[in-house]
Amino acid sequence: MNEATLTLEGWYCLHDFRSIDWTMWKAADQEQRAGAIEDLEEFMKEFSVTAQEGTGSTAVYSIVGQKADFVFMYLRETLDDLNRLETAFNKTDFAKFTKKEYSYVSVVELSNYLSKEGEDPMQNPHVIARLKPELPKSAHICFYPMNKKRDLNDNWYMLSMDDRKSMMRSHGLIGRSYAGKVKQIISGSVGFDDWEWGVTLFADDALQFKKLIYEMRFDEVSARYGEFGAFYVGNLLDWEKAVEMLKV
Repeated sequence: MNEATLTLEGWYCLHDFRSIDWTMWKAADQEQRAGAIEDLEEFMKEFSVTAQEGTGSTAVYSIVGQKADFVFMYLRETLDDLNRLETAFNKTDFAKFTKKEYSYVSVVELSNYLSKEGEDPMQNPHVIARLKPELPKSAHICFYPMNKKRDLNDNWYMLSMDDRKSMMRSHGLIGRSYAGKVKQIISGSVGFDDWEWGVTLFADDALQFKKLIYEMRFDEVSARYGEFGAFYVGNLLDWEKAVEMLKV
């Protein structure tokens, strides 16, 4: 059997995609809508407390297109924390005006493909910062799940560790060339969700998503072994924009 890749894990991650039932929202009276918005604001106050305590991070983005209206991206210390947040939102008055569109459960992950021999990665503050990242307030987000192929002729899991390391090193160089333009968070989801990884990208220029992903398609890791799910792209949704979006 080929050698399995060792991984380091950090915070657990939930992408919670929701749509708003606009017919129901517009049919509600002004008092009902005001109460729902107040309840939502109270729920979201927890995000800043968690960030200050260093026990997690949260991103909220509106989604462009018909797949969803917005997404909560939670990073927390345990699966229990994620479950608690999901339940807490479902109990808000605002939640009854929303529909569950899609969710993705994973854990922030780093592999040993690019590690240095003899180094204890958990003593490296840069590694810890990547495992427990503070989510940026970039203007745009892009999320997609992916697999490595297990086809008869193109089976990533039948390659030797040396071959996988070599290809991932080349693949990583492309990503690093976008440093300062795109922040990337890789989360592992084997055994947690329907795909093997979730990829979340943040950028102030949405075109950088297209350029990065297109360039990576020509790399062997993606061109030969990559399989991709649906893409979700959106815009930063701060409180002022959220209130404006909900006006009728």
